[in-house]
Amino acid sequence: MLDVLLVDDEPLLLESLEIILTMNQINVVGMAHDGNEALSLLENTSCGLALVDLNMKGMGGIELIQKIKEKYSHIKILVLTTFYDDTSITEAIEGGADGYLLKGSGKDAILGAVDSIMGGQNVIDHMVMQRMVSLMKNNKDISGTGKELLSSMTDREKEICTLMSQGLNNRQIADELYISEGTVKNYISSIYDKTGIHDRSRLIVAMKE
Repeated sequence: MLDVLLVDDEPLLLESLEIILTMNQINVVGMAHDGNEALSLLENTSCGLALVDLNMKGMGGIELIQKIKEKYSHIKILVLTTFYDDTSITEAIEGGADGYLLKGSGKDAILGAVDSIMGGQNVIDHMVMQRMVSLMKNNKDISGTGKELLSSMTDREKEICTLMSQGLNNRQIADELYISEGTVKNYISSIYDKTGIHDRSRLIVAMKE
């Protein structure tokens, strides 16, 4: 059973999330109202996933994401927030968030995101994805459309990029192409070097331009 930590300063939302997750065989190991409380809980509690709000009194979500990834790198993080401004998105993704959903996404979207993230996929809300595309277009360090980025790759690297953009994780790509997961990781490292994009979410966005 998956163990999950909930971090949000809205008590009613915490209670709602606990009910939704528990009813779907997901174990809520703790609920925190800010980043400091979450880190205190993690000193004595283990979990595989943390659902984190960004705007909280005390330590906010951005700082918490960074601290969790530094100390508990195995924990996956799903941002669940109302904010999708450029700064929030950039800092959360660069800080190590594995997914970014808006609170209005609904029960099914949240449960689907949990499954996808624990399966190794990144999950980005469609409205957040639109903002990321806009950010990528304005990022002077990354030039070219998806087609132009693909032009520098081998046929196998292009295949892998296409499958990544479809949301497949490394294991699924390996199964699809009948190669090892380690080989997929090597190809992805080469893709990162060629494109100058060293983040899976940003690469997926770039491929969609």
